Amino acid sequence: MKKNLTERQKSWLLLAALWLALLIMAMLRPLAVPDEGRYGEVGRWMLISGDWLTPRLNGIPFFHKPPLLYWLSAISMSIFGVNELALRLIPALHVGLMLVVLYLSARIITTEQIARRAALMLGTGLVFFVGGQYINHDMAVATWIGVAIWCFAFSFMAGDKPDATLARLGFVACALGMLSKGLIGLALPGLVIFIWLIWTHQFKKLRYLPWFSGLALFALIALPWFVMAQQKYPAFFDYMFIGQQLDRFTARTFNNARPWWFYLMSLVLLFFPWVFFALAEVRKKARQAGSEVVPIARAWWLLCWIWVGAILAFFSIPTSKLVGYVMPVMPALALLAALGWERTMAHRPRARQIFAALCFVNIVGALILVLLVGGVTRTGRSQDVAQVLACASRPTDTVYLSGAFPYDLPFYAQTSKPLVVLEDWPELRQKTGDGWQRELFSGADFDEEAGRVLQSPDVLVKAGMQPNNWLVIRKSNTMAEGLTGWQLFYQGAGWQMYQSGHPLAVEGPVPTEPKGLPGCKH
Repeated sequence: MKKNLTERQKSWLLLAALWLALLIMAMLRPLAVPDEGRYGEVGRWMLISGDWLTPRLNGIPFFHKPPLLYWLSAISMSIFGVNELALRLIPALHVGLMLVVLYLSARIITTEQIARRAALMLGTGLVFFVGGQYINHDMAVATWIGVAIWCFAFSFMAGDKPDATLARLGFVACALGMLSKGLIGLALPGLVIFIWLIWTHQFKKLRYLPWFSGLALFALIALPWFVMAQQKYPAFFDYMFIGQQLDRFTARTFNNARPWWFYLMSLVLLFFPWVFFALAEVRKKARQAGSEVVPIARAWWLLCWIWVGAILAFFSIPTSKLVGYVMPVMPALALLAALGWERTMAHRPRARQIFAALCFVNIVGALILVLLVGGVTRTGRSQDVAQVLACASRPTDTVYLSGAFPYDLPFYAQTSKPLVVLEDWPELRQKTGDGWQRELFSGADFDEEAGRVLQSPDVLVKAGMQPNNWLVIRKSNTMAEGLTGWQLFYQGAGWQMYQSGHPLAVEGPVPTEPKGLPGCKH
């Protein structure tokens, strides 16, 4: 007779199915700009340049974030090729780890049924199907923050003294979190565990934590890259930790200013409808946790709420807010939502059918969103122009840009030369805010040679007199009109491409090397 699947086997099959569905969705849309184009291109440049120390955007040092995402992206592209799925495999693996660790942790502290439900809630929300395929640093740091919190919490709950092995794993997770997005990879697990230990009267256990070996592991993993980058670029620490970390937390001059309630709305968006079952728990007093109705110890219940509350409060302080910043709270929120369902819905007729229907609606909604996003963002992307450029140009050709930076163009065309960006850079240094121009000229301060690709628009006059130069600008940009030698070559959905070297204007020999970049798809 055929053996029936156990409950745990069913759980694993469901989690595997969700992750495979995520990979399928990840293949259905182009790169989103600016984030996916920017971070994907930094990883590609690391791969083709062989420089694994310095992340570079358009050949210019890009120290906004630590390098773990770029390292993993470059490794993935070296195995699977330069394509969207190779990039999206990195956040997908991270969110898969978040899902598995949540399931395993919840299974220990509650029941198999609640653990599976928590994992399914997390795995059917937009945080999983969209955040889990979005190419930026947010999912990586959220995952390692969660792993660190679980490891330290289980370590302290092991007995009168913390479990040393679990604590060391917590330090390793903090190190990987720091390599993912900086100091929050260490600060947020520390904040959550610190408050929790005080609240649950376990603070004295800190003295027994394996501090020496744990910090040694943390330093061995997290610090070498920061030290080597500082040795090569003396201004690195000030830029990374003061400019990109502390100033972004305290200053009011950065983009994306949002009201204090922004993250509450983000939770509704990313975790609909499950977030409402977590909120149902708010009305219950803490002493009710651990009852027969909700089988979880009070200490774990408190951990989840401190986890959610402390991180939400932390990120609500700065005026600059992004949706992805809220993702570290998702494992705790999913467990609270599963407990809320157990309290409010599990005993009702057809509860299982209702739960399955909600999961199905969420998955279909995510699929529709993924399918629609390519058309909605068509004019903002430059993929169509990149394809034409890849087939019409030569590797030695020079591509000029002005007015905007098409983050996805070098990735799709697979250029091997930096693009020449034409702007009034002295003026921009004086007045520009937190945008793509500052990304480039602040990075150029680290490498004067690489910064030579930032030039004045005046060079277009001479470039138009030479063969096989290209100019890519927005469709609304008319700067090429009237310039000798430039003629319209291709007009895409949002961008247009001009070619230099009109027969009546050419000076010098015409290159004879074969046309075509690696991104050309005939």
